[in-house]
Amino acid sequence: MAFAPMGPEASFFAVLDQHRAALLAALRRGGGEPAGGSHLASGFEDSVGLQMVSHCTTRKIKSDSSKSIKNFALILKILSMIYKLVQSDTYATKRDIYYTDSQLFGNQTVVDNIINDISCMLKMPRRCLHILSTSKGLLAGNLRYIEEDGTKVNCSCATAVAVPSNIQGIRNAKFLIIVEKDATFQRLLDDNFCNKMSPCIMVTGKGVPDLNTRLLVKKLWDTFHIPIFTLVDADPHGIEIMCIYKYGSMSMSFEAHNLTVPAIRWLGILPSDIKRLNIPKDTLIPLTKRDQMKLDSILKRPYVTCQPFWRKEMEIMADSKMKAEIQALTFLSSDYLSRVYLPNKLKFGGWI
Repeated sequence: MAFAPMGPEASFFAVLDQHRAALLAALRRGGGEPAGGSHLASGFEDSVGLQMVSHCTTRKIKSDSSKSIKNFALILKILSMIYKLVQSDTYATKRDIYYTDSQLFGNQTVVDNIINDISCMLKMPRRCLHILSTSKGLLAGNLRYIEEDGTKVNCSCATAVAVPSNIQGIRNAKFLIIVEKDATFQRLLDDNFCNKMSPCIMVTGKGVPDLNTRLLVKKLWDTFHIPIFTLVDADPHGIEIMCIYKYGSMSMSFEAHNLTVPAIRWLGILPSDIKRLNIPKDTLIPLTKRDQMKLDSILKRPYVTCQPFWRKEMEIMADSKMKAEIQALTFLSSDYLSRVYLPNKLKFGGWI
């Protein structure tokens, strides 16, 4: 696929093109990471992410048990609704299902958990069950796609559109940046970042990503095999969100093959950037006890073994006992993120 950059001159993308070539070479070798990695137990595989294993713990729900009879009945209720959706070739959201009998279900979480259980039990993604999730994520940049109903959407570099629940056709892209927070995403739009770095795509899940945002990122990777980067706060919560995109989560491990993109790279904010850029200490935030527990938990995860540079950055954070939000860069200048930080990182390969 040939690209004709409309923003920076072609030489700007030289390192990105080299990175993409390494990704493609890794795919041809049959792996998701250019540098390989060890295949560990405990449900982790570096080319897939967190996934279910054959010896995982199972939970039984019996129709003749007083403790589980209501849950059993609710499962049958939702299974019957799924059957009708598939038969009629129509779709419903989880919210739609809840409101068919809100008094029976009690709350939305009950419906969400049952749908996850059914999807896991049948080993089928929710999409195949004709159940959709409401999107909260946003999308902007050089991207055109066709929605399921045939509507053609041409994304803009100046404004964002909601992440679609399903895409039939998709075109255009050079690289993709996943932005953790909506406020940062909107600031980059205001600074005309997409136009300046065109052709590129920006996506935000507005914090912890919803299913549709993760499906879109996976779709973009499967379609283009372009470099994908994350821009998150230099704190344990930001790292956790990045890990969800890259390696998945335990709760959705049964859909890992449809959701994870192990080729994702950490672009910023790196804990080492704080010292390198001389960001003042009064703009930093001390790690809370909860932060430290989250950081310790991430460091113990199996995929960190495959990411020595990630481990080093997290150890820097642990030693300093400080964290930094992306907004800390505004101390250097109001547009430092879009004018200097990101362009330099992309041009010179400042990702891990």
